[in-house]
Amino acid sequence: MSDRDEPIWTPSPSRVAEAHLTTFRARLSERIGLRFPDTPTLHEFSIREMGRFWEEFWEFAGVIGERGRVAFVDAPDMRDARFFPEARLNVTETLLARDDDAPALLLAGEDGTRASVSWHDLRELVARAAGALQACGVGVGDVVAAWLPNSLPAYVTALAAARIGAIFTSASPEFGVAAVVDRFGQVAPRLLVAVSSYRYAGHHYDCAEKIRAVVSELASLRHVVVVDGVADVHPGDEASRSSPGTRPHRLLATPSGPAFSSWSDFLESGVGVRADPVRLPFDTPQFILYSSGTTGPPKCIIHRAGGLLLTHLKEHKLHCDVRPGDRVFYYTTTGWMMWNWLLGALASGATLVVYDGSPTHPTPLSLFDLVDEYGITLFGTSARYLDTLRRAGHVPASGRSLATLRTITSTGSPLAAEAFDWVYQAVKPDVHLASISGGTDICGCFVLGDPTRPVYRGEIQGPALGMAVDVFDEEGRPAAVGQTGELVCTRPFPSLPLGFWGDPDRSRYTAAYFSRYPGVWRHGDWITRTHHGGLVISGRSDATLNPGGVRIGTAEIYRQLDRFPQITDAVAIGREVDGDQRIVLFVVLAPGAQLTEDLVEEIKKAIRTNCSPRHVPARILAVPDVPRTHSGKIAELAVRDVVHGRPVRGTEALANPECLAYFRDHPELA
Repeated sequence: MSDRDEPIWTPSPSRVAEAHLTTFRARLSERIGLRFPDTPTLHEFSIREMGRFWEEFWEFAGVIGERGRVAFVDAPDMRDARFFPEARLNVTETLLARDDDAPALLLAGEDGTRASVSWHDLRELVARAAGALQACGVGVGDVVAAWLPNSLPAYVTALAAARIGAIFTSASPEFGVAAVVDRFGQVAPRLLVAVSSYRYAGHHYDCAEKIRAVVSELASLRHVVVVDGVADVHPGDEASRSSPGTRPHRLLATPSGPAFSSWSDFLESGVGVRADPVRLPFDTPQFILYSSGTTGPPKCIIHRAGGLLLTHLKEHKLHCDVRPGDRVFYYTTTGWMMWNWLLGALASGATLVVYDGSPTHPTPLSLFDLVDEYGITLFGTSARYLDTLRRAGHVPASGRSLATLRTITSTGSPLAAEAFDWVYQAVKPDVHLASISGGTDICGCFVLGDPTRPVYRGEIQGPALGMAVDVFDEEGRPAAVGQTGELVCTRPFPSLPLGFWGDPDRSRYTAAYFSRYPGVWRHGDWITRTHHGGLVISGRSDATLNPGGVRIGTAEIYRQLDRFPQITDAVAIGREVDGDQRIVLFVVLAPGAQLTEDLVEEIKKAIRTNCSPRHVPARILAVPDVPRTHSGKIAELAVRDVVHGRPVRGTEALANPECLAYFRDHPELA
């Protein structure tokens, strides 16, 4: 819950008046004759009159396509409901509606390389790549896979696939061979675009052997396009362009198997091939995204084209107030759903600031340097990144103007109340700080920001428009304000996934989201409503602790550790002992700190006082590191399994799987 009754930020009257959300409320009120004085009244309408809400938003957002007469058809089973069943559209017509010399993409590498791609040039590149895909035999419904960094070829490939009705799926280059095969091997891609090398934190990594290994495992491939990790990924690097370099496809080609080509040759093959945007139904598959894979084989989640377009437009325009000409940045890789979310900002006429590399190289504040360099208006990152800077005492505002920055969005894990304080003290006092949460499952948000309402420290501002979000108790009843329960969604929404690849009877899909509360989407987050109308997420409900039969969210414990500079990271699990659970808290110590008896008692006292006696760990133990996924999420279930001697699945999904040994071999758990 919030520690204060007073908001930490309140938007100015002028900012409220200028917001897209205010304009949309006024327009909707005028068109249908109802008053919408605030976001809660609009939200209530958006879930009560779904068809009218989305019909009006389609027009407001300027979606290009044939909308049809019907906006929403409900069904007894949420998964069978349909939005715009008569619509025909191609998302690239809206995503690439602009055709001018203003920048569509601003590309930045960690080593200082820079490049700019105009809207006109991006449209031309996408048209050529679409022609090249067709020349390779790729058509509607075929899968195009990309194993690429956050770079120009990734955006061009995704947009080209959408233009011809193909399905795009991606993984970032730091994923190992097993992780890539676990994902791409399930969806049978016809064409793979892969990078020959990549840079991260000042190091260069060659991918040639990894590409050979992956290609040998993907029998469905007919063509492989190899992107040069320097010249193609960093097109602003004049030295790399003037050097003849090597032809990576010649190094990788084999007498049998798929054909290989370089990125430049691939684009050249599309010149003169006509590949106009193909208008297809609203529910045409566009993306396949993957669950983390830490609890079993990654789920291959199929997302519909029209649903994601509308969802991202709503989140960008109404909840983040993204305007034409804005500069939108999100630190992400192609293996995280936030990459797809960032791509969607093109539909709002915004310029994407695309960063490739480590967020802390060459300095911990390198990402904030981009704000002034590019005039970034929306800065998106993970809660962990903000909290790491806070704990280290960094002040991004020092030596930087940050004048253009209007919005900071944070996701990946709950944002601590202390991090809210730090943002308003050390970054910018008049920025809209929006903690947002949703997931790969919906490629969007269930709960997020509102640029027209106050921000309270430690809270997410409210539910997304058009999303019937609720909090359920153990019996499936709506929980009271202040009562923690399961985050659920009780009505259909446009970005509801079509299903899982290879799950024709929807049994795995049902088990994942609908088995706990039949007919209701259970997301797996442990959440609480506040009396401000906001929400606080306490962690994943499948990692919820249960000592003495009392359910406890791990984030409640982590939140108390924020007051201890000696602690830089932590993971809490429930250890099964004599038929009950005992909480074990593993902590990572700051350099020079020691886990003394006094520190242990101080931590326990803080947890007992600010949470409850049930939250107090039975053991507090030091470890050098905690496992996290590539997107920065704590892998609590992996730690729980290794402590109990169970096999840990999907270690390839972890950024640092080697640290699991610290928990398996911890001497104090023997």
